[in-house]
Amino acid sequence: MGDSRVPFSDIYLATEPYVKSVGQVRIGASGIGWKAAEGEAEALQGVNIPGLSMPAGMLALQREDLRRLQWQRVARGYGLRIYTKSGTLHKLDGFTADDYEQLRDAVKRFFSGLTLEVRDISFKGWNWGKTDFEGSDMSFRVENRPMFDLPMAYVSNTNLANKNEVSVEFQPPRVAGKGTKRKNAPDELVEVRFYVPGTIATGATIPAAKDDEDMSVDGEKSDNDDEVSAASAFHEAIKNAADLGQVSGDSIVQFPEILCLTPRGRYGIDMFSNFLRLRGKTYDYKIPYDNVQRLFLVSKPDELHMMFIVGLNPPIRQGQTRYPYLVLQFVRDEEVAVDLNLEADEDAKRKTEAAKLRRHYDEPLYRIVATVFKAMTDKKLIEGGGFGGYHGSQGIKASLKANEGTLYPLDKGFLFAPKPAHYIPHSEIASIVFSRVDASSSNKMRTFDLKFNMHGALDYQFVSINREEHTSLEEYMTKHGIKMLSELNETTSVSYKGMDADDDDESDEDVTPATLLGAGGGGAAALNASVGAMGLNSDEDESEDEDFVAGSESDVPEEYDENYESPDDAEE
Repeated sequence: MGDSRVPFSDIYLATEPYVKSVGQVRIGASGIGWKAAEGEAEALQGVNIPGLSMPAGMLALQREDLRRLQWQRVARGYGLRIYTKSGTLHKLDGFTADDYEQLRDAVKRFFSGLTLEVRDISFKGWNWGKTDFEGSDMSFRVENRPMFDLPMAYVSNTNLANKNEVSVEFQPPRVAGKGTKRKNAPDELVEVRFYVPGTIATGATIPAAKDDEDMSVDGEKSDNDDEVSAASAFHEAIKNAADLGQVSGDSIVQFPEILCLTPRGRYGIDMFSNFLRLRGKTYDYKIPYDNVQRLFLVSKPDELHMMFIVGLNPPIRQGQTRYPYLVLQFVRDEEVAVDLNLEADEDAKRKTEAAKLRRHYDEPLYRIVATVFKAMTDKKLIEGGGFGGYHGSQGIKASLKANEGTLYPLDKGFLFAPKPAHYIPHSEIASIVFSRVDASSSNKMRTFDLKFNMHGALDYQFVSINREEHTSLEEYMTKHGIKMLSELNETTSVSYKGMDADDDDESDEDVTPATLLGAGGGGAAALNASVGAMGLNSDEDESEDEDFVAGSESDVPEEYDENYESPDDAEE
């Protein structure tokens, strides 16, 4: 009798994308095993692969759990695809062409009832075909040969782009579950769209379709069954395979019908141990907690609502629109009773115990949501800082381009919300310019503007800020050491408090009407302000000239007018 195990060396474990760990494969009567080579197990730290034991770096697949084995061409030579009865797909790469016969004989010898199938890849380059679901992957087939696979585990969203088009968006993989993106990563596929024409009988499914007869793509109606569009059926199949539809498994808590200002709509929020789901009428999102970068909780100026803002990277997408922030709105006085499932799974139990979450909450809804988000994402909750506006509010009303909102001066940056939400850290601000601000009695402007000059980034211009907020903003800038510039000279730090005619003696240079008019777009306003400051617009100066006779501009002769007569011509 021959050797009880058949070994293969220098084989990569490719179940998780971008994991580079080489080891040895052994096939025996008990099943298939892979063990990382010396020093290679470190690359597997934090990787969540069913059956992988750490720190030894061993993957053991029992004989009774094997369902299907496939041999195919891959980037690292040849690979073995192992389908298990539990639905997991494992991949081992790095085999050579000469290993095929030895591997085939080992499968035949040890695993009765199983054969090593050869998966022949299509290289035609066609963009039309059929789809099939194999384990956790979706396979796109051309003439019944697979062309490419899409991992459903990384699908973050899918929606009907139009009547016959289905878009599928992908969440980039992470390294070892540590929340950091891969260094020196190449470009990645983030979205793919499928055009799915025709209709399909109700009850039939896209994944089960093997022949053209199984799908009614020619638009003819079935005699017995109602029909739906094939795109809708494909969309539902993607949602089910990617686990984006109805909640499956145990969630920690569910928040139904939360008002979302960005993106607009009402969404149900389901919190799990490693990700959350946004479930709306049209769009469903699966958002890993690693994508959450910042959390904000601020009060709206009306003092009746609270906004909870979640910063995301990468952002969620609806078609071509990207949403880097989720803006949720709550009624301040709305209190609810919520029970948390702290025993959902081991990860949830560990996180909730570390965050000291309670099983039962009976308090304002916005506070419960903020508390759970803070615990599950392990991010600091940034609330309104020590800034107080003229009316005591946390923020001031302002407009960014054509969008009205609220500008919140926080301890370490500025937040603008609700749409489009922006966070501007103090460290990225080079200077701030106050525009259209003057303390003289002649200036009747009720609002002023703020321009944020950024370090190596696009500048921000916030307009229509109430003049009453100027003093509190200036005090805030001074407290946080932010450089303030005048509108006339953006290289000189100024203060607008107490500006009057006596300040002329303290200026570095004489101010003349000519210099003011040459100071850009704000020169005319500055000229008027300076004239008022110098006392040139007194009551006697503003009295009407009795010798002046009003007339239209057309009464003034111009030199290019053929009827124009100069004073000299009139004397003649």
